[in-house]
Amino acid sequence: MSSNNGEPDNVPVLNIANALTVLRLILVPVFVWVYWVDTPGRAWAAWGIFALAALTDKLDGHLARTRGLITDFGKLADSIADKFLIGAALIMLSIHGHLWWWVTVVMIGRELAITLMRMYMVRQEVMAAGQGGKIKMFMQSLGIGGLVIPWASFLPSGVATALIWICYAMIAVALYFSISSAVQYVRDARAISREHKEGDGE
Repeated sequence: MSSNNGEPDNVPVLNIANALTVLRLILVPVFVWVYWVDTPGRAWAAWGIFALAALTDKLDGHLARTRGLITDFGKLADSIADKFLIGAALIMLSIHGHLWWWVTVVMIGRELAITLMRMYMVRQEVMAAGQGGKIKMFMQSLGIGGLVIPWASFLPSGVATALIWICYAMIAVALYFSISSAVQYVRDARAISREHKEGDGE
């Protein structure tokens, strides 16, 4: 027997995919606590935590799809965990002077605005993440992870600077897709609203 969205009714909420998602949520405050002081040792530890959390993001989605463990809780918690992890990392990087605050504000503001819009639109239709949003998340993870690494602590200054600017380039790509995918979300939302209005008028 299946629910209205085609998912099995008997999928337990307590499963390995959801457990990994919850683990990612738990790792967010741990990451903030470890990275609260920006020393090379703590930065490496924070990078390890961030990398582990990012890995669970890929793994929980793969397990949910391949083992039929998709649940409404998992879809909601996965999105929240992603935003909390990225938001916390952006804020900590800005606090430590590794990332401009305006970039952090734009990226977090975008996430809040799109999340609110998707929550509003869910009454009409569920808006799935587009390709632009997926690219944005991937480049954010690479760029943020790279900026957390204390390159200058073990590499010549010139090499460390070059690697840092490569990370900034990744953040720039993520920023571009943050804005472009947000514009596409708005266009899709307007199209969905028009379709529903036309359908109600028939």
